[in-house]
Order: sequence, then structure tokens, then C-alpha cells
Amino acid sequence: MRASGATDFVHVGIGGSALGPIAVQRALNHPYYNALPDRGGPRVHFAENTDPATLAAILDVADLRNTWVNVVTKSGSTAETMANFLVVRGALIEVLGEEGYAERVVFTTDPEEGYLNQISAREGMRTLHIPPNVGGRFSVLTPVGLFPAAVAGLDADALLRGAAECADEVREMGAQHPAVQGAAYHYLMDANKGRNVRVMMPYADALDRLAAWFVQLWAESLGKDGKGSTPHGAVGTTDQHSQVQLYMEGPQDKVIEIVEVEEHARDLPIPEAYADLEGVGYLGGHTMGELLNVECDATRKALTEAGRPNSTIKLGAINEENLGYLFQALEVQTAISGSLYGVNAFDQPGVEAGKQITYSRMGRPGY
Repeated sequence: MRASGATDFVHVGIGGSALGPIAVQRALNHPYYNALPDRGGPRVHFAENTDPATLAAILDVADLRNTWVNVVTKSGSTAETMANFLVVRGALIEVLGEEGYAERVVFTTDPEEGYLNQISAREGMRTLHIPPNVGGRFSVLTPVGLFPAAVAGLDADALLRGAAECADEVREMGAQHPAVQGAAYHYLMDANKGRNVRVMMPYADALDRLAAWFVQLWAESLGKDGKGSTPHGAVGTTDQHSQVQLYMEGPQDKVIEIVEVEEHARDLPIPEAYADLEGVGYLGGHTMGELLNVECDATRKALTEAGRPNSTIKLGAINEENLGYLFQALEVQTAISGSLYGVNAFDQPGVEAGKQITYSRMGRPGY
């Protein structure tokens, strides 16, 4: 896509069609990737919600003469995604014309079914296929997540290698694999101990959207028939100053899952200064990464000493292979948890009622 002269890439999707791709970009790319002059590809924008202010802002900054668009929905009838697409489509047509705009649009959708395939047949868009048996929240390791990763210069093959390594190890280790054991622990903490809130707390800003992705994965997969625990995202050390008080002394209804990064891609030394000020001078000579990891360990020990159940996922580093492994492990754990709860982890009937009302209010025929 870089060779095409693209300056901007707009990913249009919602829920699992956006949370996974966003988590990948946030974890693996520079946090200010779009502002870098030597970035690995075009600027990447996510048109996720139907908030008009956000979509208008994307159209303000994107160079529509050199913008590519990826529309992600299996059915082609997701109201939020299709509304965003129609607005972007209109803006592209104004600049490129009816024929030119279709050359800039990719549809990531079901191989055969759905409205995007009908539109593609009419207008000639390229299509990428989501496996029919893979739901949105499990789709990050399909073209849904891999295509935008590749566009931004990330190693999609390494993501898949990491996931494949996890799948192989699960097959080899069976019930001894941490993902499988974790499913049992979290289920028993909920069912037997009343610990019905699962907090995922990565100690790395780059993984904050991983927590958001996991919240959907766990909630939408398991929250059925009055069952399932409530997932919640936090970020260390930020939320030590906003939520840990609740975790330490609030209701005994939580399991805290820390995600620790052992080696940070970048680190900064803390300069020595103010040696005469006891509450400041001690920091000099250490590094920011050291402080982050010490605080991570301190939170874990404090929770344990307070009798607050917690677990830790350790990543040697944040890279494509480790992230692919973690995605796969959490998906495996969620699927197994569905069996333990006795629910289908792969449907989402509770989401449909709101869709039906929206279709009716917006005048969709037949609703």
C-alpha cells in the first residue's frame, strides 16, 4: 500500500472488527505513529463509533486524494459500520468520482454472504475473506487484524507464528497449559468464591487496548443465561491512583490479572537531582522501566498480603510473536470457560434486541 502512494488508511468497523486491530496497532506501533515522518506506512484511522465528531475529524485530516478504506463487517448490515462507510464513500466520490472511489475501497467480509459482496459485485471493490465460522471478537488473527497490521508495516506473519506456537502447546500440554488452567481458576473463583469481576491490568500503556479487546471477548462470549463474570480493564501504574484502593479494600468480588512486561522496548534513565529532598532524590540513578516494574511487583505483593486473589501474565517483551501468542491463549481460555459455564461462547443473542430496535427506528424495511 505504501507503493500505491497512500497517505491515509481508514479502517471502518465496530466491536470485534475494530477492537482487535486497534489493540495490535497500539501494542506494536509508536504511540504517535501517525505523526512520524518515517512511519512504516500510511496514517491509520479507525472509524469505530457513530459519533459524527470523530468521523468528521478523520475526514478533516485525511488526504482523500490518497486515502484507502477498509470496511469490515461479515454481514454488511452492521448499522454503525455501514453508516460510517456511506459517509466516507460520499466524501471519496466528491474527490475521486464514482469510478475512482471503488479502487480505493477494500471489503473484509464473509466469503460469500452479506451485503458487501453484493456491493462489490456492482462496483468492483477488492475483498478479503473472514472465515465463516469465526465471530468478530475472535477475528483479530484473521484479515480483520492482519491486514491493517501489514498496512502499518507490522509483521503479520510473526503474529501468526506466535498464535500457532500457543495452539501447538495447548495441544501438547492439555490441562497443564496456563490458558487451560486459567479458565478453571477464573470459573471457580466466580462460581465457588463469588469473585465475579475479572480485572485485566497491564503494566504498559501499549497494552491498554489489549484490555479493551479482552473485555469484549470475555463479556460477549460468557455473559449468558445469568452466568459469566464481569471483565474490567485497568492500566498500571495509572490506575494505582484511581482504582487500586477499591481492589485492596472494597468488596471481595474481584480477581486482579496483572500483565507484566519484563523488557521494555525503550527505557529512560531518571537523572539525579534534588539529593537534599528525601522524597525526590531517591529516584535518581534508576530508570523509568525499573520503576514501572517495581510498582507492578509492589501491587502484586500488596494484593496478595491483603488476601486479594491475583494472577500475572508475563511477557518477555511486547512484539508480534508474543502478542499473537497472548491473543490465542486468551481466546482458548475464553472458549474453554464457555464449556465450564455451560454456555455457547460463540454467539451473542443479547446484542440482537438493540439491533432490532435500531433497525426499526431508522426505517429499515421489515423491522
